[in-house]
Amino acid sequence: MSSSTAFPGQSPLAETAPLSLCAREPHVPADRLVAEMVPPPRFDSVRFDTYVPDPNQPSQSEAVTVLAGFAAGLGGAHATGAGRRRWFSKKPAAPAGPRGVYLDGGYGVGKTHLLASLWHATPAEPSLKAFGTFVELTNLVGALGFQQTVRTLSGHRLLCIDEFELDDPGDTVLVSSLLSRLVEAGVALAATSNTLPGKLGEGRFAAVDFLREIQGLSAHFRPLRIDGEDYRHRGLPEAPPPYDDEQVTRAAYATPGASLDDFPGLLDHLARVHPSRYGALTDDLRAVCLTGVSAVPDQSTALRLVVLADRLYDREVPVLASGLPFDQLFSEEMLNGGYRKKYFRAISRLTALARDAKGLVAQ
Repeated sequence: MSSSTAFPGQSPLAETAPLSLCAREPHVPADRLVAEMVPPPRFDSVRFDTYVPDPNQPSQSEAVTVLAGFAAGLGGAHATGAGRRRWFSKKPAAPAGPRGVYLDGGYGVGKTHLLASLWHATPAEPSLKAFGTFVELTNLVGALGFQQTVRTLSGHRLLCIDEFELDDPGDTVLVSSLLSRLVEAGVALAATSNTLPGKLGEGRFAAVDFLREIQGLSAHFRPLRIDGEDYRHRGLPEAPPPYDDEQVTRAAYATPGASLDDFPGLLDHLARVHPSRYGALTDDLRAVCLTGVSAVPDQSTALRLVVLADRLYDREVPVLASGLPFDQLFSEEMLNGGYRKKYFRAISRLTALARDAKGLVAQ
């Protein structure tokens, strides 16, 4: 359909054909993948002074003080330089003391706010700092290869990892190996983590478990406890009722910069695009419109959808859909399995984006 063709019943002057995610096959150069490892747009403006500690939780104020000091301590030269070696030494000298902090706390205490604030406060050019989720980091390794990722990140002053995931032993070993190499190169680390699969209802992971899982890296992390009221969702969030195909299609044609895709077709397309490119897949989108949302057929497809949901949520792109509500995307078996924390997060985020999309539908 041409860009000047109107949806039936609409003025041709007011409507343009929507975009299609399925028509996009982005090729993202390695330098862009690394350059995009910055706090997501919703955390662009956060700083330590915009974090409001609970006066009844002194650990929150203490965390701000400790992290601000940690950031200031990273203002000097890189601990060893990118591959720079000291005289008479075959290996870079190991940095003295912990070069990492682990933010230990439950949902709703502002761990990501503080992690992003640390990134912003560290006195170094953005090109010398990296911020990403655990999944984004594993996707970077998948796109660049292990050795190239080590070379690319070794010159950084700081690497922040949000939502360090421990539900996949293989990925945990991979990232632990990567971080060991980066610590040797003098890169400072900061991390938060989510819960283990068997501890989903507890709302927090706890530093002792995190340090045990990363084993040899534990000496490089200083656990920083952040107490506070637990704002976690209990059970699945209630998704708003979906619209019908015609409402979604009309909204897509009426919204500049919106995409329109059939949900099963989009799932097939995601299998052909590396997850590291899902951010580029959503470039310049104002809204995502989906028809025929149905239950996700298998776990590989489900995990790809989780990554797309994260990228849309980071970019605050509303999602308007017909078919099943988002709280019925994943089977009971998936929600009770090893990746259930990811699926709960995807449902929560897609539900929030569906609520944001209400204004796209004419009343």
